[in-house]
Amino acid sequence: MKTIPSAIPSALRAALPSDDGPGRVLRAMDRLEDSSLADGLVDALRGTVRALPLGSARDALHGRWLGHPVHPLLVQFPLGAWLSAAVLDLVPGGHRAARVLVGAGLAGAGPAAVAGWVDWAEMRRPQLRVGLVHAAANITGVVCYAVSLTARCRGHHWRGRLWGFGGLTAVGVGGAIGGHLAYRQAAGANHAEQVPALAPADWHPVAALADLPVGRPRRAHVGEVAVVVVRVDDGTARVLAERCSHMAGPLADGKVVDGCLVCPWHGSTFRLEDGWNVTGPATAPQPVFDTRIVDGRVEARLRARGRSSPSAGHGRSAP
Repeated sequence: MKTIPSAIPSALRAALPSDDGPGRVLRAMDRLEDSSLADGLVDALRGTVRALPLGSARDALHGRWLGHPVHPLLVQFPLGAWLSAAVLDLVPGGHRAARVLVGAGLAGAGPAAVAGWVDWAEMRRPQLRVGLVHAAANITGVVCYAVSLTARCRGHHWRGRLWGFGGLTAVGVGGAIGGHLAYRQAAGANHAEQVPALAPADWHPVAALADLPVGRPRRAHVGEVAVVVVRVDDGTARVLAERCSHMAGPLADGKVVDGCLVCPWHGSTFRLEDGWNVTGPATAPQPVFDTRIVDGRVEARLRARGRSSPSAGHGRSAP
């Protein structure tokens, strides 16, 4: 039985997923992810965004203070304002309020765009490609709304409405592409969230302490979970989940700096003692494991949230 009702026009049915396959829209998105046609522009824009002298504001724009990306929060204001303006455009006598809302949406679009570009510059290649089209659709929408506001201010209300509906269509397409970026490609998601569900609850042997060089990260496993082990002195080792919470970068290939582990992909910095994300672009801390030394071997157990680290020592320790 088909998942799409037969009453829907054939062109729309061909565009949407069905029992026959993903449909034209998802196939087009897959081709976009794999296409290298715009990679030159992608690299130039990414270099420009990364070179901006934002300082500590960069982490704020990533949403490190919020615990997840701030861009989706910021876009609510312009989208809400523009959608409300569209409703008022359909109501007699609503043109003045609609004009105010169009202008307010344009004012709110700037901070949302800046946060989006900062996040975009730290994504993987397929996400960068999709994100560029997402941005292009939103820029088109902003231009339409700017023309709409100009027309409204000059008294051309019908023209302003038409440009406004064009802008709403463009940002709607941009939002759909942004949904693909966020949910299909997991941009902005916490890539270490699954660790508590996969890690065994009890102590698990990780490595012989003597095999671990001081200050050099090493890859190991706790059950099915990949971890990174760092020996910090003669009798202490720290263990974190190995895949970075930002974009699943390999922390075992990173470097240890001042008691922290720096991701080799985008520079997110996690404190070895508790996994805290000291600097972004990671917005979530790294899952951390308690450790103990038993007969010269490092054992690890996932640390429950809110539990402080126990003292690590030699010999057999109580669980």
